[in-house]
Amino acid sequence: MVGTMDEGRIGGYFKNKSVLITGSTGFLGKILVEKILRVQPDVKRIYLPVRAPDAASAKQRVETEVIGKELFGLLREKHGKGFQSFIQEKIVPLAGDIVYENFGVEGSQLREMTQDINVIVNGAATTNFYERYDVALDVNVMGVKHMCQLAKKCPNLEVILHVSTAYVTGEKQGLVQERAFNKGETLREGTHQQLDIEAELRLARDSKKQLAAEEEERRAMKELGLARARGFGWPNTYVFTKALGEMMLGQLRGDIPVVIVRPSIITSIQKDPLPGWIEGTRTIDAILIGYAKQNLSCFLADLDLTMDVIPGDMVVNAMMAATVAHASPERRGQQTVYHATSSLRNPAPYAVLYRTGFRYFSEHPRVGKNGEPVRARKVHFFSTIAAFHLYMVVKYKLPLELLHLLNLLCCGLFSHLYNDLNRKYRFVMHLVDLYGPFALYKGCFDDANMEKLRLAMAVEDSVAFNVDPKSIDWDDYFYKIHIPGVMKYVLK
Repeated sequence: MVGTMDEGRIGGYFKNKSVLITGSTGFLGKILVEKILRVQPDVKRIYLPVRAPDAASAKQRVETEVIGKELFGLLREKHGKGFQSFIQEKIVPLAGDIVYENFGVEGSQLREMTQDINVIVNGAATTNFYERYDVALDVNVMGVKHMCQLAKKCPNLEVILHVSTAYVTGEKQGLVQERAFNKGETLREGTHQQLDIEAELRLARDSKKQLAAEEEERRAMKELGLARARGFGWPNTYVFTKALGEMMLGQLRGDIPVVIVRPSIITSIQKDPLPGWIEGTRTIDAILIGYAKQNLSCFLADLDLTMDVIPGDMVVNAMMAATVAHASPERRGQQTVYHATSSLRNPAPYAVLYRTGFRYFSEHPRVGKNGEPVRARKVHFFSTIAAFHLYMVVKYKLPLELLHLLNLLCCGLFSHLYNDLNRKYRFVMHLVDLYGPFALYKGCFDDANMEKLRLAMAVEDSVAFNVDPKSIDWDDYFYKIHIPGVMKYVLK
């Protein structure tokens, strides 16, 4: 059971603490850095390793890709002219990379950092569903190994927090527990084949050696990742290697308290510091953007099924609350999983996204190339793969073959029509290939540990670090915050 937290304990914990955060240039990483600095200006230091050839380049990257973002506007306002000196005092950019031992940090800098660190947050990951197998293993698995090795060199380390994904559990149905993976566990039922991480690393290395041409290597390594993932029961390379990363953490963590936070589909900031702020195209946003551009006339989705979404600021609140709850000697040797999800307590069906999207684009139409407003059109949804494929054959595949034939006969007269239809066909097929498994996902994520954590919070913390998905009105959030945010920050 999580013990009762003192008044304002979460913000208070970070006073005079040094935190190392990997993945700070990512969406979640930026929100975490901003929140720590805002709620606890007396944090000692925040170490940010970023890929860069030298210290000056690392500093430049952190300034432009983290601190320079609109997200830090509230903090900039609060500190006024003293903002830059505040940042220089608190933030330590490091030229490093989690794919290397000690994250590529060396010498006196490494010695100073390891003596200083109290908290490690591992948020770095490659989230590409079809990443090259060697790259995904380097970042999502070897990165965890290097973190654990570094952690053992930190005498004052109190807790490790590792960011995973709720979808490491594959395509399970029913209630999915907050449970850590066992060593060698697979999701493929009826197989006696053990999952051996070292063997997977060797396979990727050996396969890469046999490939000569760069283009051939890239394609072959992507296909290898997908084949290995599906062979063991995971839908794509991303969630498979994240599961392997969790297993690696379980093996190497030692007696340091470990927290694994598994968010579902992360969406824009709901409340603080900038409602609607988002970066990059998240899972459901690719669908929204396709709809906004009128490239999406159909999609594979059951509108009655739950899309498990959670705002980015709520995930960061969960991360900070879990860090504080587990940073104590009594937690030594423990590993706890938290689902930062909404499907159990406040499920949002896909119908909410479609309903609010249609309403938003009807009331705020985009302007087309001709200067005329683009009318929001209905989208056909298919709740089975068979029905979707049949529709795609009739709507796109047959007309494409006919246009191709006419093009040959008429010396390319129909090229423009063919290319336009082919682009729409490829766009929809690509989206469905990537996000189809999520759109038909029938699992529901248990969040009992997260609920215990929430109930243990002091009143002051439960407001400042809200982790309760029941507090969200999904129609209101999507219509007033998320969709305008995607339009403003992603589809500029």
